[in-house]
Amino acid sequence: MTAIFNKFRTGLLPFYVFLTIFTALVTLVSCSKDDQLEIQNDFPFEVNVMPVPKDIGIGQTAEIRITIQRRGNYEGTQYYLRYFQFDGQGTLRYFNDPPYLPNDLYQLPQEQFRLYYTSASAVSQSFDVWISDNFGNEKQLTFDFNSSD
Repeated sequence: MTAIFNKFRTGLLPFYVFLTIFTALVTLVSCSKDDQLEIQNDFPFEVNVMPVPKDIGIGQTAEIRITIQRRGNYEGTQYYLRYFQFDGQGTLRYFNDPPYLPNDLYQLPQEQFRLYYTSASAVSQSFDVWISDNFGNEKQLTFDFNSSD
């Protein structure tokens, strides 16, 4: 009986050697010094806009309330705004700041803010607003106003 047991143990020896080498390799690979803890600081976001009027007359101002909703919270996130008007004429500004220039990039001071669009034409007006962050995430908003004159 001992001879059969020794023969069985000897037959498993190559398996035990392979298992030991495999375990050592997996341990060494998983403990590599090149592995670094991945910290996520790129959080996509959504943009919510309150309803705006459909009609606006020359010289009238429409308030646009916007809220940026983060999917995560990273202190270093900066948000920016740029816009381009492709129909009609008007100005877009933040609170009492000077009007924005088309395609220029402006840093947003907070994640909940109001923009003011003032009509300067008697035709329909359309413009896009892009809100982006410093990680390359971007959302596009399109606004259309009909002339009420």
